[in-house]
Amino acid sequence: MLSGRVPDLSAMLLLCAVDRTGSLSAAAHEMGYSQQAASSRMRSLESQIGAELVRRSPTGSQLTQTGRLVAGWAKDVLGAAERMDFGITALHERRAARLRVAASLTTSAHLVPGWLVELHRSQLRINQRPTDVELITGNSEKVISAVRSEKAAIGFIETPELPKDLKHRVIGYDELVVVVSPEHPWARRRSGITLEQLARTPLIAREPGSGTRRALELILADALPGLERATPAVELSTESAITAAIGGGLAPGVLSRLSVADDLALGRLSAVRVRDHDLTRPLAAIWRTGRYPSQGPGRDLVAIAASVEKAA
Repeated sequence: MLSGRVPDLSAMLLLCAVDRTGSLSAAAHEMGYSQQAASSRMRSLESQIGAELVRRSPTGSQLTQTGRLVAGWAKDVLGAAERMDFGITALHERRAARLRVAASLTTSAHLVPGWLVELHRSQLRINQRPTDVELITGNSEKVISAVRSEKAAIGFIETPELPKDLKHRVIGYDELVVVVSPEHPWARRRSGITLEQLARTPLIAREPGSGTRRALELILADALPGLERATPAVELSTESAITAAIGGGLAPGVLSRLSVADDLALGRLSAVRVRDHDLTRPLAAIWRTGRYPSQGPGRDLVAIAASVEKAA
């Protein structure tokens, strides 16, 4: 739950515009506000945060030290909002879709929006009309099915079992992390747990067909052949439901670090080290035929995804 001190996006945009232009009047003009409206908005923002953010002078406006700090945070939030905007637009685009992309739930929530933003920007840089993208989401099994049936030209999956009848390119790797509620005994175990302990523990799991679940199953089967693994404590189909159940103390779970980064940073969940094994899985792009995806935005998107993940 956010406190009442968190400003809305338009206030963040105004603060960042003042930082960029060095002038409240220039920022007001850029955002379509009157000078009076911008000044009123800034005073409201300072009152909401409880600190002076902008120091005004006859030569312009400069952010205070606190203002620069808040503007830095605001830029992170605005970047996330931009990625969300592109993701939602792609999710609901139906009328003139030129590129259909299917993505597993983890990649569609945490990676694909950023890749789409970069595709859009790269096309604008060369004066090319941005591609309309339709985003289809589901678990890895459903993504593979969508590409096979030509409902999607490109798919992004997170399972080690890459389909032999489709072409693929590994674009990066994702870390799986064991997470528990802060009150769970494992949270206080500095030495971590063994892979066998993990295998024998009933976990909160994704549904069959999930890349996250299948990746863990394959890791356990490869490292501990013949070991009878515990059945899941419960199966849930969304990351939010799983994190809520883990945080509530129902049972441990294994999720992508991407999906639990905020929960770990805010102390809502605790990560548990598996001391004798590395839990990673490949992130892959898939398509139907050819050594590379067909020339065009699909190939460009795969290249962007690979370059972004390599840089990360």
